[in-house]
Amino acid sequence: MRVGFIGLLLGIVFGGGLLLSGCARQRSRARGGKPDVEAKDARQVAAASGQLIPRRLIFGNPDRSQVQISPDGRHVAFLAPRDGVMNVYVAPVGEPSGAKPVTNDRTRGIPFYFWAYDSTHVLYGKDEGGNENWNVFSVAIDAPDVAKNLTPNGKVAAQIAAVSERHPESILVLINDRDERFHDLYRINIVTGERTLLARNPGQVEGNTVSGFMADDDYNVRFLAASTPDGGDALYQPGDDAKEASPPTQWKLFDTIGADDSMTTRPRGFDKTGRVVYLSDSRGRDTGALYALEVATKQKTLLAEDGRADVGNVLIHPTERNVQAVSFDYDREHWKVLDKSIQKDFDYLRTVADGEFNVQSRTLDDKTWIVSYMMDDGPVRYYRYDRPSKKANFLFTNRKALEGQPLAKMHPVVIKSRDGMNLVSYLTLPRGAYDAPVAAGGPRAKRPLPMVLFVHGGPWGRDSWGLNGMHQWLANRGYAVLSVNFRGSTGFGKTFVNAGNKEWAGKMHDDLIDTVNWAVNSGYADKDKVAIMGGSYGGYATLVGLTFTPDTFACGVDIVGPSRIVTLFETIPPYWIAGLNMFKQRVGDHTTEEGRAFLDSRSPLMRADKIKKPLLIGQGANDPRVKQAEADRIVKAMKEKNLPVVYVLYSDEGHGFQKPENRLSFHAVAEQFLAEHLGGRAEPIGNDFNGSSIAVPEGAQYVTGVREALGQERTASDSPGR
Repeated sequence: MRVGFIGLLLGIVFGGGLLLSGCARQRSRARGGKPDVEAKDARQVAAASGQLIPRRLIFGNPDRSQVQISPDGRHVAFLAPRDGVMNVYVAPVGEPSGAKPVTNDRTRGIPFYFWAYDSTHVLYGKDEGGNENWNVFSVAIDAPDVAKNLTPNGKVAAQIAAVSERHPESILVLINDRDERFHDLYRINIVTGERTLLARNPGQVEGNTVSGFMADDDYNVRFLAASTPDGGDALYQPGDDAKEASPPTQWKLFDTIGADDSMTTRPRGFDKTGRVVYLSDSRGRDTGALYALEVATKQKTLLAEDGRADVGNVLIHPTERNVQAVSFDYDREHWKVLDKSIQKDFDYLRTVADGEFNVQSRTLDDKTWIVSYMMDDGPVRYYRYDRPSKKANFLFTNRKALEGQPLAKMHPVVIKSRDGMNLVSYLTLPRGAYDAPVAAGGPRAKRPLPMVLFVHGGPWGRDSWGLNGMHQWLANRGYAVLSVNFRGSTGFGKTFVNAGNKEWAGKMHDDLIDTVNWAVNSGYADKDKVAIMGGSYGGYATLVGLTFTPDTFACGVDIVGPSRIVTLFETIPPYWIAGLNMFKQRVGDHTTEEGRAFLDSRSPLMRADKIKKPLLIGQGANDPRVKQAEADRIVKAMKEKNLPVVYVLYSDEGHGFQKPENRLSFHAVAEQFLAEHLGGRAEPIGNDFNGSSIAVPEGAQYVTGVREALGQERTASDSPGR
């Protein structure tokens, strides 16, 4: 429903990293100079988990990712490093080893791409320095490196709205070049760049703020989506002038979705006629189920449901456009097959490899699929599946160097909050730190360990089972790692997500504390050696942890986290205007005196003097979501109180760290920081600052090896300033 707003703060904080880092003396004095026997014990536990996995294998570029087959089945494409930068490669379908690059980005790399339906062009998006001013590009696979910018404006945030096999020569794109607050809908020729306006954004309809448009496979504009003042949504159809006027200038109300259902109810696409819309819908129930809705009569037919989880991925036939399978993810993802014609395919694919499989792409004739397998303790495996022969041909893994590494298992656990909510969580322990076999309730730890509570972003997102680079890195260094889907996380029904309303630094934080207490009481965590770490909202949660519960955590690592909610909302990009209604409903109203006072009562900046424990901050200078000023303010407040803080800043990053050199350098600092305060083991920084834009405006002296590593790359006089 709400274009671009559900994952508003989430972002890709760790870029292409594996998924889907002198204070020691300060702390020693605070503990009365007690010999660090516990640290030695922690390192012994870490050593039992196997050899140290080099950071580069976890946070460097993958070998290949985002594997897709062309619609005609003749070629396969994927992202892979070209001179260390992620670019699009294309190969004949039977010779993936013969892939050649068709793009030549030299800066941050290409984060996403897809095939045009003509099977001769690849389309992709990129921004500059993480500013999220996205442009859309087209490149012919027989004319590599000659890309055409289809949205040539460095100040727009273009969003791809639709592609269709019925119109292989063009795509639909939302562009905010007329008014930076609102996106208009254009049809753009992928070869010439010629564009035609399909719908002009009116800004508001009946007092509701427009957030986007939906079109069918014939590129007919079917719906306008808008945010209502109470935080709900409204859907409009083109008005009576639609037949005479193009683009439409009138809109008539089709449906409304209340604020309580807005996170769990949204259109998912159309059938081949455009007269039926597939809809995730939680109205009249708790979890979002999948329905087919007849647009003319508004009659709904239930297709799939799950009592514990909202509908997840939806597999739709590439040309017939009927729903064939639906996934649900509570603690692990599972599929429900609706179309019997693919039942044998799913039955076979379940036998090919361990882990959870997903159909990544399909040919238009539906004879060939690209299928990926996600494991928790090994790299992602890609296969080309031939449906007629029911045979899956192994292609490659996404990170060959991880094969054979001592990766750890991830264990789903459900933890009760203090008020009885089920918190679906994921626990990873170092290899050798627990007894095998693992009981149904989870592993049994041999002894309490130092632990990192890793908090997801969003907050309207979730943690899931699978290969997780942060968990693998930290467990290999000797830490227990725990991630929790606190209230407000998505995927578990509307009661759970709505329980997070206006609970930033409130009950959402209570859930984090409850999981820490569970880990301590269950024998997994040493209560004196628990760190809190996360990115975006997880960075905010880190700051909350050190300011609202200053005695709980031994240290914190904040990555692009906001420190004051009011300034966060006042500095968001203009095109997020439709999201402000949702923010007011779910977080607080920054436009009223009472609301600002409430938000300040939940802001870590206003309690910076409560911080007692060491803090590491990572920030991108170009972040359009959480401005650098958010980090600067918390650093200034801590300095004024003579509190030690380590501040790592990147001049060429935005909301997270996309460049592998920057990811490596930040996690090198974080690894030393955690080792000094939790007692785990650490790989020396070595050359991991090479090629990075890292600057450490504050606190380099507090982390072993940082000043020396900075000296290898630059002197104080030529380091980037704040």
